[in-house]
Amino acid sequence: MSVIRNITIAAAAFCLAVVLGLTLVVPSSSSLAIAAKGGGDVSPSAPVGTTEHVILFVLEGFGQESLKSGAMPVLSSLVKDGAVTWSATAVAPARRLPTMASLVTGMPVAKHGITWNVFEFSRGYPRAPTVFDYLDLSGGRDSAIFYMDESLYQLAKPEPYTDYQMCGPLRAECNPDRLVGYVRDYFKKATSGSGYGHAIPSLPHFLVVHLPAPGRVGEAQGWKSAAYKDALKAVDKAMGTVLDLYRDLGLIKRTTIFATSLSAFGETQFSSGEMSADQANAVPLVPWIASGVGIKAGHAIRQPVSIIDTGATVMRALGLTTYTEWESHPVEEIFKTAFTAAPVSPLLQ
Repeated sequence: MSVIRNITIAAAAFCLAVVLGLTLVVPSSSSLAIAAKGGGDVSPSAPVGTTEHVILFVLEGFGQESLKSGAMPVLSSLVKDGAVTWSATAVAPARRLPTMASLVTGMPVAKHGITWNVFEFSRGYPRAPTVFDYLDLSGGRDSAIFYMDESLYQLAKPEPYTDYQMCGPLRAECNPDRLVGYVRDYFKKATSGSGYGHAIPSLPHFLVVHLPAPGRVGEAQGWKSAAYKDALKAVDKAMGTVLDLYRDLGLIKRTTIFATSLSAFGETQFSSGEMSADQANAVPLVPWIASGVGIKAGHAIRQPVSIIDTGATVMRALGLTTYTEWESHPVEEIFKTAFTAAPVSPLLQ
């Protein structure tokens, strides 16, 4: 497990927030005390209906067609109870690393500059601020990211408020069940108060779970194959297990869930080999789903949506905003109520 955990100095965070143009929201002293004791939720007094936690499931090789087999009851329930578009735009080139980079930086490929599809140590980490930076600096929100591909090491920038866990196809034991096992272990550490050789003061406000199995299997064995259907079942089971963790901790009524896909059903452009000009310029249409606290039920999203908008919408769910050149914009129509800013600490008033 690659874990980066340190102490965030409030004064430095405030200065950086000013530079980035963020609205800075610091947790109250009571919330910090609860976190220090190892409590799972840093705002246990928050009323039901208020988003305190966000989960983002990132799939691959998934689309509306994937639900027709009945292999994904958990995701089908999220669609039924939430808001969805099946035609959100991804990015070009339509490869795993550039697309995930756009999702976390809120920028098109032309701005973040990641066009390759394998981890290259010499290229370093993206310079652009990520959604994880914004969450920490504008609201003191920690993130935990579980990536299931070695190429995404390129995005695992060491940060004091973000924990990363990696596995991938180079490790035969890596599968959706194993990745969710990592999430479960992490939650145990976060609620134990003692950590695991390092300090995990609270459950993350933002959890990212990458589940690429359908895309890999569909590309290798066919999109109509039994193996593809099995991969869909495995991913759906993994999503259900993560949601059950939140239910067991009493957090599900304060949690908003997002799900999207880096590639669409039938896409075969995720290798690291050469791409034709048409492939390099093609922009796939992918599903984009929101469900849970604060989200309209049974809502078909009408406004244009890009995978780039995910970060700003996550922040909107948590009552946070930014005022930068970031190209990510919240998908406002999915929310039941008008935007309400998260409370500001008296220290900053």
